[in-house]
Amino acid sequence: MGERIKKLKKIRIHREGTNELTLSAGLIVAIGALLLHLFDSQIPFWIFIVIFGTVWLMALNFYRCPIRYFNGDTEKLVVAPADGKVVVVEEAEENEYFHDKRLMISIFMSPLNVHANWFPIDGKVKFVHHQNGNYHKAWLPKASEENEHADIMITTPEGEDVLVRQIAGAVARRIVTYAKEDEDCYIDEHLGFIKLGSRVDVFLPLTARACVTIGQPTTGDQTVIAKLA
Repeated sequence: MGERIKKLKKIRIHREGTNELTLSAGLIVAIGALLLHLFDSQIPFWIFIVIFGTVWLMALNFYRCPIRYFNGDTEKLVVAPADGKVVVVEEAEENEYFHDKRLMISIFMSPLNVHANWFPIDGKVKFVHHQNGNYHKAWLPKASEENEHADIMITTPEGEDVLVRQIAGAVARRIVTYAKEDEDCYIDEHLGFIKLGSRVDVFLPLTARACVTIGQPTTGDQTVIAKLA
């Protein structure tokens, strides 16, 4: 029991969801009270509470934000920027900034995953760029270039440039990016948040060594996905 309580204390609600959860909870309580007042039977009240209470609990689960810290030396390590599943580990052409091949590692987040994003490496933010686009299903290859996305370029202490791309999916329509140009960034810090199903791509130098495989689950800020040369 003590260990369970300790784990619960490490989970909080993300600031992106506090207003929505508070307002929706208040609305559910108000409508529930109105139903009790309007009907002699409690059946409409309980039907409403079961349906919308379940939806609210699903939203609560979506906005959970575990407090995490990476244990160990972070030098030249690349950690998962998000909870989810690895859907791409391959050499790919990146023609927007690098105009050459990069090691691309992509993580797909389902609506059941934590949707906070973490910085995958230590370094300095070179620039942040938001690009409007389509809303293909996030796990499709074309989503990386054609979907709405936010690009964060990070320069490591060794001078390597690493691109992190937050991608909107077919349902996710809001990308929040906390990274600021010219600011230092570190593993354990939040990079941003994406609402509902979505994806995060990381473009690394070809000299980097991938530490994950396709289909492997990841834990944001914990799973080592690659090591820089």
